[in-house]
Amino acid sequence: MKLLNLGDTSIKVSAVALGIMRMVRLNPTDAANILATVHAQGVNFIDSADIYGNGQSETTFGTALKQSGLSRDDFFIQSKGGIVLDPQRSRGELVFGQRYDFSKQHLIATVDGILKRMQLDYLDSFLLHRPDPLMDLDEVAAAFDELQTAGKVRHFGVSNFNPMQVAMLQANLDQKLIINQLQFGVMHTGPIQFGLHTNMQDTASLNHDGEIIEYSRLHHMTIQAWSPYQYGMFAGTFIDNPKFPALNAKLQALADHYGVTKNAIATAWILRHPAKMQVILGSMNPQHLTESIAGADVTLTKQEWYDVYFAAGNDLP
Repeated sequence: MKLLNLGDTSIKVSAVALGIMRMVRLNPTDAANILATVHAQGVNFIDSADIYGNGQSETTFGTALKQSGLSRDDFFIQSKGGIVLDPQRSRGELVFGQRYDFSKQHLIATVDGILKRMQLDYLDSFLLHRPDPLMDLDEVAAAFDELQTAGKVRHFGVSNFNPMQVAMLQANLDQKLIINQLQFGVMHTGPIQFGLHTNMQDTASLNHDGEIIEYSRLHHMTIQAWSPYQYGMFAGTFIDNPKFPALNAKLQALADHYGVTKNAIATAWILRHPAKMQVILGSMNPQHLTESIAGADVTLTKQEWYDVYFAAGNDLP
């Protein structure tokens, strides 16, 4: 398994992480099998959020970790918080927020709830899940200070923040933000597409994210790519999707060349970027996970990387 340094730390984490959003679907025994499967292939990173499965994903994980025979130290365990669920619309895996809340009281209570559900003494990292326009910087700073001093959280980061939001928050913190979790993949290329179309007036030149990849590289923040096989936000997967024949043909040709699957090539495509991103896999299918993890051992050539980019419908100016 390819390893990378997390942020500007000396912590070595697997280039592929397991996201447990869908662990709510499993019983603890099956979830324990998932943990054993990914660990055996070198995955040492778990990503969660307090809202996943309305909290049940973390409860299942906590029990599964005990059943798996693996130790707490076998994984770097991360969770996210700050989204307040709408109880009228949220059921099981399907969850909706009614607001964001970065108050000190809410963030501390959120971490306490996560630790209880996951049966942990501390989180290796805690991320603010989505930017809150009502964010009080002093309250966030006070929450982070208390969580760190109490030994409940060791490292901090954000998710889906743009560069100015990161910079504004970082200026008020004593802790270094080392992670930004973003959607990125073969069919979600906006953060690089607009840069290629600099000084143009076509649709591809629109900057939706700020220079978030460039900012992250300059400030030594690890980008964690979520939904790596999705198109749109939650529209579905592009793998084996008849809507994308050219892309699937190119992925298959490369998969045949490297002796892996299309999922592995989609993983390798993200990891080929010099930003040294980490790919978050969300499947709860052992075979699919094994196939996707194999991409960490594939290094695409520059031309192969561009060929996939073109097959996804992109171009060069």
